[in-house]
Amino acid sequence: MPAVTHPPHQTGDFFVDYEQKLFEDVKAQAGEKALVTFHTVAFEGSIGFVNLLQATRLQRKGFETSILLYGPGVTLGIQRGFPKLGDEAFPGHLNFNNQIKKFIAEGGKVYACRFALQALYGHGEPSLIEGITPISPLDVLDLVLLHRRDNAFILDTWTL
Repeated sequence: MPAVTHPPHQTGDFFVDYEQKLFEDVKAQAGEKALVTFHTVAFEGSIGFVNLLQATRLQRKGFETSILLYGPGVTLGIQRGFPKLGDEAFPGHLNFNNQIKKFIAEGGKVYACRFALQALYGHGEPSLIEGITPISPLDVLDLVLLHRRDNAFILDTWTL
């Protein structure tokens, strides 16, 4: 077997080129909207958190950005903590809550389907993070259609 001659990597070393950017930094034009939908269970994969970061980035690029939590996606918008609400039981435990709060604080809108919240996951509206707007299940499709009509960028997220 050949000997490894490369010195060990050290804390602070780069593994990839962080300086090169191939594409222009796209910003929203006046009035452009974005919608990010979540049909994914909190903590069952990284896509929920990654797309919360994407929604925040869209907001910062100037898009009027909304998040739709429906089906299992409503689990991203539920208050968490242990042993008390707001207590972080382990590092990263409140990632969803903290990112949603940051998104709302920066002007984003978050909607959660009441049907999924109660019928599927047994929570009431008081379980939602402050600032999330509960909506009728009949509003889920209409919210998407309104964004489509406004020619918005729509990022749909589905996991099973």
